[in-house]
Amino acid sequence: MSCIFCQIAAGEIPSEFLYENDEFVAFNDIHPQTPVHILIIPKKHIVSIADLADEDVPLVGRMMAVAKKVAEDAGVAQKGYRLVMNTRPDGGQVIMHLHMHLLGGRKLPDRMK
Repeated sequence: MSCIFCQIAAGEIPSEFLYENDEFVAFNDIHPQTPVHILIIPKKHIVSIADLADEDVPLVGRMMAVAKKVAEDAGVAQKGYRLVMNTRPDGGQVIMHLHMHLLGGRKLPDRMK
Protein backbone atom coordinates (compact mmCIF):
# COMPACT_ATOMS: atom_id res chain seq x y z
CA MET A 1 0.00 0.00 0.00
CA SER A 2 1.53 3.31 -1.04
CA CYS A 3 -0.61 5.67 1.07
CA ILE A 4 1.52 6.85 3.97
CA PHE A 5 -1.52 7.50 6.19
CA CYS A 6 -2.85 4.00 5.54
CA GLN A 7 0.56 2.64 6.52
CA ILE A 8 0.58 4.73 9.71
CA ALA A 9 -2.97 3.68 10.61
CA ALA A 10 -2.06 0.02 10.03
CA GLY A 11 1.02 0.29 12.25
CA GLU A 12 3.39 -0.37 9.35
CA ILE A 13 5.09 3.00 9.94
CA PRO A 14 5.76 3.60 13.62
CA SER A 15 3.91 6.55 15.08
CA GLU A 16 2.88 7.53 18.58
CA PHE A 17 -0.91 7.64 18.56
CA LEU A 18 -2.49 10.25 20.77
CA TYR A 19 -5.84 8.58 20.15
CA GLU A 20 -7.00 5.37 18.52
CA ASN A 21 -10.26 3.51 18.13
CA ASP A 22 -11.63 1.10 15.52
CA GLU A 23 -12.13 3.87 12.95
CA PHE A 24 -9.55 6.61 13.61
CA VAL A 25 -6.06 7.44 14.76
CA ALA A 26 -4.63 10.78 15.82
CA PHE A 27 -0.97 11.73 15.96
CA ASN A 28 1.25 14.82 15.96
CA ASP A 29 1.98 16.43 12.60
CA ILE A 30 5.68 16.13 11.73
CA HIS A 31 5.65 19.73 10.43
CA PRO A 32 3.63 21.55 13.11
CA GLN A 33 2.23 24.97 12.25
CA THR A 34 1.12 25.69 15.83
CA PRO A 35 2.24 24.45 19.26
CA VAL A 36 -0.50 21.81 19.06
CA HIS A 37 -0.88 20.37 15.55
CA ILE A 38 -2.53 16.97 15.52
CA LEU A 39 -3.71 14.97 12.52
CA ILE A 40 -6.87 12.90 12.80
CA ILE A 41 -7.32 10.30 10.08
CA PRO A 42 -9.83 7.55 9.39
CA LYS A 43 -8.36 4.07 9.08
CA LYS A 44 -10.51 3.61 5.99
CA HIS A 45 -8.85 5.05 2.91
CA ILE A 46 -10.90 7.93 1.53
CA VAL A 47 -9.04 10.36 -0.70
CA SER A 48 -10.78 13.58 0.39
CA ILE A 49 -14.08 15.15 1.41
CA ALA A 50 -14.82 15.47 -2.32
CA ASP A 51 -14.56 11.69 -2.61
CA LEU A 52 -16.96 10.76 0.22
CA ALA A 53 -19.53 8.14 -0.61
CA ASP A 54 -22.97 8.58 0.93
CA GLU A 55 -22.25 5.78 3.40
CA ASP A 56 -19.11 7.62 4.59
CA VAL A 57 -20.92 10.81 5.62
CA PRO A 58 -21.61 9.58 9.22
CA LEU A 59 -17.88 8.81 9.55
CA VAL A 60 -17.11 12.54 9.21
CA GLY A 61 -19.51 13.29 12.07
CA ARG A 62 -17.75 10.73 14.25
CA MET A 63 -14.43 12.28 13.18
CA MET A 64 -15.61 15.60 14.62
CA ALA A 65 -16.44 13.87 17.91
CA VAL A 66 -12.92 12.39 17.93
CA ALA A 67 -11.51 15.89 17.33
CA LYS A 68 -13.41 17.16 20.38
CA LYS A 69 -11.93 14.38 22.53
CA VAL A 70 -8.41 14.90 21.15
CA ALA A 71 -8.64 18.66 21.80
CA GLU A 72 -9.69 17.99 25.38
CA ASP A 73 -6.82 15.52 25.86
CA ALA A 74 -4.34 18.00 24.32
CA GLY A 75 -5.47 20.76 26.70
CA VAL A 76 -6.70 23.18 24.04
CA ALA A 77 -10.46 22.67 24.28
CA GLN A 78 -11.05 25.37 26.86
CA LYS A 79 -9.22 28.23 25.08
CA GLY A 80 -10.05 27.10 21.56
CA TYR A 81 -8.66 25.41 18.49
CA ARG A 82 -9.16 25.25 14.74
CA LEU A 83 -10.12 22.24 12.63
CA VAL A 84 -9.00 22.22 8.99
CA MET A 85 -9.68 19.73 6.21
CA ASN A 86 -7.87 20.58 2.98
CA THR A 87 -9.39 19.13 -0.18
CA ARG A 88 -7.41 18.30 -3.30
CA PRO A 89 -4.21 20.07 -4.39
CA ASP A 90 -5.66 23.55 -4.96
CA GLY A 91 -7.20 23.34 -1.48
CA GLY A 92 -3.82 22.57 0.05
CA GLN A 93 -4.18 18.79 0.42
CA VAL A 94 -0.73 17.18 0.26
CA ILE A 95 -1.48 13.61 1.39
CA MET A 96 -4.34 12.10 -0.62
CA HIS A 97 -6.03 10.49 2.37
CA LEU A 98 -8.83 12.28 4.21
CA HIS A 99 -7.45 13.97 7.32
CA MET A 100 -8.24 16.73 9.73
CA HIS A 101 -5.73 19.15 11.23
CA LEU A 102 -6.39 20.17 14.83
CA LEU A 103 -4.50 23.41 15.46
CA GLY A 104 -4.15 25.17 18.80
CA GLY A 105 -1.93 26.17 21.65
CA ARG A 106 -1.83 29.85 20.71
CA LYS A 107 -4.15 32.60 19.50
CA LEU A 108 -4.85 31.98 15.82
CA PRO A 109 -5.61 34.71 13.27
CA ASP A 110 -9.28 35.59 12.95
CA ARG A 111 -9.28 34.86 9.23
CA MET A 112 -7.16 33.66 6.33
CA LYS A 113 -5.15 36.27 4.48
